[in-house]
Amino acid sequence: MHILICEFMDEQAVDRLRASHTVVYEPGLVDDAPGLLQKAALADALVVRNRTQVRGALLDALGRCRIVARLGVGLDNIDVAACEARGLVVIPATGANALSVAEYVIATAMLLLRGGYASTASVAAGHWPRAALSQGRELAGKTLGLVGIGHIGQLTARLAKAMGMQVIAHDAFMAADAPVYGQSGVRCVDLDELVVLADVVSLHVPLVDSTRGLFDASRLGRMKSGAVLINTARGGVVDELALAAALKGGALGGAAIDVFETEPLPASPHWQGCPNLVLTPHIAGVTSESNERVSHLIADQLLKALA
Repeated sequence: MHILICEFMDEQAVDRLRASHTVVYEPGLVDDAPGLLQKAALADALVVRNRTQVRGALLDALGRCRIVARLGVGLDNIDVAACEARGLVVIPATGANALSVAEYVIATAMLLLRGGYASTASVAAGHWPRAALSQGRELAGKTLGLVGIGHIGQLTARLAKAMGMQVIAHDAFMAADAPVYGQSGVRCVDLDELVVLADVVSLHVPLVDSTRGLFDASRLGRMKSGAVLINTARGGVVDELALAAALKGGALGGAAIDVFETEPLPASPHWQGCPNLVLTPHIAGVTSESNERVSHLIADQLLKALA
C-alpha cells in the first residue's frame, strides 16, 4: 500500500510503516499545494497533522485513498462527513497527546498567576523589582473551570487536584449526571456559573457552530476579576480582539493562547502591549514524548487497517 505523510511524524514510526508499505514522507508537502494534490492521487492512506485541509480539491484528489489519519485529536481541518460519504475512514490519535496539553495548562496557569517570571533582564541589569513582583498568587486553593471534560479535560482535572485546586466543569456535549464528574471528583456547573467562580478557565472544546465565539466580549466581561484564560482547544472559540481589550483594560489577570483563528498567526498589533500574556504556536500538545506516542499510535492503526 502507498502511504503519504505530508506533515512531520516521528522517524521511527515512519520506518515501521516503511517496513510493510511504500511511504512518501515529506513534512513540508503541506505547503506545496500542487505537489500535494499530485501525490495524493497515488495514496491509499494520507497522514496529516492540523495544517493540511482535507476537503475540497485535496479530497477530490484522493481517488484511491482508504484512510485519513490525523496526528492529533482535533478534526476541524478534515471534512469528516465528506470523507465518510466517500468511504474514507478517519483515524485520530485519541488520547496520545493529552498529558502534554494538561501539563501546558497547569504550567501556564502557575506562570500567569505568579506573574514574576519576566524579570530576568531587569535583575541581570542590576535592578531588584522584589516589591513589584511580590504579589503573585499560588495555584493551590484556586478554582479551575474546565469548559469541556473529555479525555484532556479529565487529565487536566487530575493534575489540578494534585496541586490543591478545586475543579468545576461545564460540558454542553455531556449530561450533567454523567459518571465522569463523580469519577473525576469534579463539580458540574453551568457555563455562567463557571466563568463567575473560576480563577483559571481552561478551554477543551471542539470548534463547531455552538462554540464559535463562545468567549466573546460579553462572556469575558463576566469572568472573575483577575482570572486567567487558557485556550488550547481551537482558535475561533475565543474572540481574540475582545480578549486583548480585556487584558489591556485590566479586567483579566492574564491569558495563555496556543490556538488562533488564523494559523500561522499573522502580525497582530492587537496583541501588542497586553500584560501577562503567553502566545504559543499551537504546540500545547506537541512534545518529544507526545510526538512519539501520537506517531506510534497512528502507525499501529495504519498497519492494522492496511494489513
